[in-house]
Formats: sequence, C-alpha cells, structure tokens
Amino acid sequence: MNTSEFLDAFERTFKARVPFILIQTTERSRAVELIRDVCARQSVTAYVHTLSKGTMDITTNRVTNEDRSVIGAVDFAAQQMMQRQNLTFVLTELDDVDTDNAFARQLLDTVILASEKGGAIVAVTTKTVWSQVQRLGVSLMLSPPDQDETYINISRQIDDYRGLMPIEWDESDMRRAATILGGVTKIEAENIIAMMAARGSIRKSDFPELMRAKDSVFSDVSGIERVALRPETLNLGGLSGLQKWLQRKRSLLTADLRERVIRPPRGVLLVGVPGCGKSLSAKTIAVQFEIPLYRLDLANLMGMYVGQSEGRLKEALEAADRVAPCVLWIDEIEKGLAAGGSDSSGVTTRMIGQFLFWLQESQARVFVVATANDVSKLPPELLRRGRFDELFFVDLPGSDERREIISLYVERGKLQPLDAGLLEELVELSEGFAGADLEAAVREVVEEAFLNGDAGITPNLYRSSFQNIVPLSRTSPEQIEAIRAWGRERAVPASGQPIGNSTTTAPMRRAVLLG
Repeated sequence: MNTSEFLDAFERTFKARVPFILIQTTERSRAVELIRDVCARQSVTAYVHTLSKGTMDITTNRVTNEDRSVIGAVDFAAQQMMQRQNLTFVLTELDDVDTDNAFARQLLDTVILASEKGGAIVAVTTKTVWSQVQRLGVSLMLSPPDQDETYINISRQIDDYRGLMPIEWDESDMRRAATILGGVTKIEAENIIAMMAARGSIRKSDFPELMRAKDSVFSDVSGIERVALRPETLNLGGLSGLQKWLQRKRSLLTADLRERVIRPPRGVLLVGVPGCGKSLSAKTIAVQFEIPLYRLDLANLMGMYVGQSEGRLKEALEAADRVAPCVLWIDEIEKGLAAGGSDSSGVTTRMIGQFLFWLQESQARVFVVATANDVSKLPPELLRRGRFDELFFVDLPGSDERREIISLYVERGKLQPLDAGLLEELVELSEGFAGADLEAAVREVVEEAFLNGDAGITPNLYRSSFQNIVPLSRTSPEQIEAIRAWGRERAVPASGQPIGNSTTTAPMRRAVLLG
C-alpha cells in the first residue's frame, strides 16, 4: 500500500489500540517518521528502539533505556507497561521471531501485557513473526513511495539546489524522473539525485545516468538476468515498420499517462524466420529506449516440486516490476509456455495463466519483448489483443534491407566501404539469406582482414564468402513458407513490406497504424 493508504490503516489500527502491529517494509527510517507523526497528532506517548541508540522517546529522541539489545528493549517495555497505561513501543530490529523460541515467547508475553494495559508493540521489519504473536495483531505493508510522492520529494530536493547550480529540469522533467525512479526507496531516490547534483549541475541530458543509477540499485535482483549492452554493436538493419512503431511508443514508456487513463506500452511479440534479428531487436529496443535490459529464462524457472515453478515465475515477474522501467526479454517463449504437449501435471498451464494475468494487469512500466520461432506451439490466448501491444512478423530481409545490413556489418568490421557494383552483386548473391547468414558471410572477410591485413581483401573474397553460405531458405523452403503463411494471417510485417518474396501475391492483411 502507498503512503496515504498505509497512514489511514495505521491510524485506525493505532486508535483501536491493537496490541501488536507488524509493519513490513525495507524503509525503517521512513516508517518511524510516519509513526512519529501519528503519535504527535494523537498525543500518544511512544518509544522507539534501535541497536545503535537503545530505547528513546520517539518525539524528543531522549534516551530512556541505554540497554541496546532487543531483549533488553522488550524487558523495558514490559516494565513500563506494568506501571503506566496506553504506552507504545516501536521495535526496529526484530530477529529470530518467526518460530517458537524463547525470545518469540517473551515477545508474545509482552504483547499480551500490552493488550491488558491498552498498550501497543509496533514491529518494523522485513521478516515474518511467529504465528502466535501475529494472531494478536495486524500486519501492514509500507511500499516504496509512489509516483506522486516521489515527484514531491524530487521537487523539494531540486528546489534546495536552485540558485546554487544550473538546473535545467522543469516540472515535466521532474515527473519523468519520478516515473523512472518508481520502486526505489525514498533515501535511494534522494541519494541518486544528490549524486547527480554533486557534479555541479542538473541537466536534461542526465536521464540516461538516472536510468543507470537506478539500475545499479537493483543489480542483484533474483529471477531475472541483467543483460549488458554495447550500443556500438547494436545497429538494427531493416525492420523499418517495427522501428517506426517503436519510435512512436518510446515517449509513452516514461510519460505520465494517468490523465488519459492509458496503460504504459506492454511490449511486442516477435515471430518469424530463425536468424532474422528477433533477439537482436530486444537488445536494440533497450538501447533506443535508454532503459536496462533483463532476460527471463523460463526454462531455468522449472522446479521439481509442486508449485515451485509457479513460485519462481511469480518472484521473477515481481522483480521485473521493481526494476521498471525496463525491457524484459523472453527468448523463444514457446519453449517455456508451449500449448498442449504432454504436461500431465498442469504446471505449464498454470504458468501460462500466471504470465498472462501479469501481462494484462501489471501497471509497472515493463516493456516485454518476447520472441518465438515455432509459432505452432504458441498458446492461442497469448496472441489475443490486450496481452502484447502488437504482434510482428520478422521475415527474411528484402533486397533493400540486405543492402543496409551488409553495409552495417562491413562498417562494424572496420572494412573499406564496398563500391556500389560489388554491393549490388552481394545483394543478389544473398537472396534468401537471414540476417545471421549475412553476418556470417561478412565475418569471414573480417577475420581474413584481421589475420592478413586489409590488402588481401578482394571482391572475389567477398563473393566466395557469400557463395559458401547455404541458408535455411534453401535447405527447408517448406518450413519457411509455412511460417510465412501463418504470419500473413496474424501478424504485422516488421519490415513494413508484404510477407514473402517478390513473387508473393497474397495481400498484406495487417499493418501498423502510425497516425
């Protein structure tokens, strides 16, 4: 629950003098600050215990018990409640209270005493407590600040810097920053802004650094794998239809869409011919959107025990929500969420349902890029509108796309630019090549240049390298045509051109609306 929801629930619980209140949060100082405000408004005497200072009056910070141990704090609470009514004690360092042990029983006895004396024990922790203690009270969750609260905090912090250094950010920039910093704690957000200000200015060009700073906070999340990116190696040749669509969606990923009640872009499903750049597209999208890329490997989530696979998937998706905004790459999704099959346990069916529910209902700014080669195994419910924003078909590159891709790989390999005649000859030789085939052909030339120098690179070497490639379109033409037939009926061509070669007469059924 956000701050306002938490405060409403806590104040009602506090007024009711519930003897035990468990506050689950990673933000101890923020929780204590909110509790202090409630105690002040209700004129309630309260004490807070920390390991560094012992037990203090929560309002004046005056130390009332110098025993810094948690056991000593619970003893002190019991002694005080025996003498006075309506006292509140806040414990911030509970440990080893999730099972039946000596300390858990001591805490239980103190909570029972609090119920008799109109007192309350408030525990601020990330852990669970023994069920016998929990049944005497309530549990509240304090989530990290929401977008509005983060905006307010950033605005106050930026205002403190005005007049001291150049500040280029306006209101829209601060709202964008609040969106980017979703999921981080208040102190983490303050630290990130402070580190940016330490350079002596805050500029509009700082947003990539803001993304990287947030990414470092979640560098060790479980369930999903952080993918390192090298932008200089991620030029995407062709696929103009997909690239125009992505450019249109880019600003929506970090914009404040609440006024129009629009959900953030959810992602794309890329299907089509193997080796044509579907996986490369996921990396390129992350670079273009200037947000981190995480990979979800569904095969690694499979467990041997009942419910283990579903639990791991739930944790992975929750982790993706926490690191948002980000791109979540699911490669060959049909291998992890295949429809039908011989799964008699029902694990795959449950995982499909769990994934689809998250895909449709989550409001986190996670842009999913899922790829698939074997479209026949995709569950039909995955293709329904409302799941992914669009379904794109990635076909074998046409002549214009092959020309662009060859030139990109030649440039990346630091080779001399091809003259127009040779380039056109290679485009003709590469009819039916996938993007991976083009990369392999040019790589042979680059390796020769590395071993023997650029002087040995001749047009004949290029021709031989391209002629040595036997693409899938020649070894399995029936497979390629079956994939294309599926795509013509169901998908938008990523290239912006009709699916299939120049002899195809079937009309393009679907196209992107670009306004």
